[in-house]
Amino acid sequence: GETCMNVKRELRQRLRAVLAGIGPEQRHARSIQACRLLMEQLEYQRAEVIMVFLSLPSEVETVGLVLQAWEDRKRVLAPQVSWDQRRMIPVEIQSLEQDVVQSVTGLLEPIKGVPFPVEYIDLVMVPGLAFDLLGNRLGRGRGFYDRFLAVPDLQAVSCGLAFEDQVVPTLPIGPEDMQVDMLVTDQKVRRFGPA
Repeated sequence: GETCMNVKRELRQRLRAVLAGIGPEQRHARSIQACRLLMEQLEYQRAEVIMVFLSLPSEVETVGLVLQAWEDRKRVLAPQVSWDQRRMIPVEIQSLEQDVVQSVTGLLEPIKGVPFPVEYIDLVMVPGLAFDLLGNRLGRGRGFYDRFLAVPDLQAVSCGLAFEDQVVPTLPIGPEDMQVDMLVTDQKVRRFGPA
């Protein structure tokens, strides 16, 4: 309810400040560490189709992950945001030059909009402002990932990708909030069982 919203608003402000405090060089180095750690995990190695987020400037950079996934012969999807339908559509990308464009909102998005069937996705990388020790996530407040992760056909492992600074002991959660199955930061890997 009301208190949950207020707590979330304050947390969002605090975490934006935390993220703003990570300089570009440090962010780049730590993004590489986080992606490297992810690629060492079985969930990544077994995955044939992965969905990544195309990072905002403050988030863990995923470019290296995308390039490596192609080298590992994986298919890579990225979310296309449908504002009118208020949902995310997974679309395959095969080049960061030709297949990606900056949308009006400043987000990088796939150009071609052929939806990829969600049931074939093995691993979904999930961004967030914060994650807690139970796998709860604080997003940017629009609910796109919560709705996407709730899609019945989606059987993928959901994996938060963040900096260790974004991990908090506990987050306020509402009924719509979806948890992630695992969380990879630049420092460690956490897996969350069913509650």
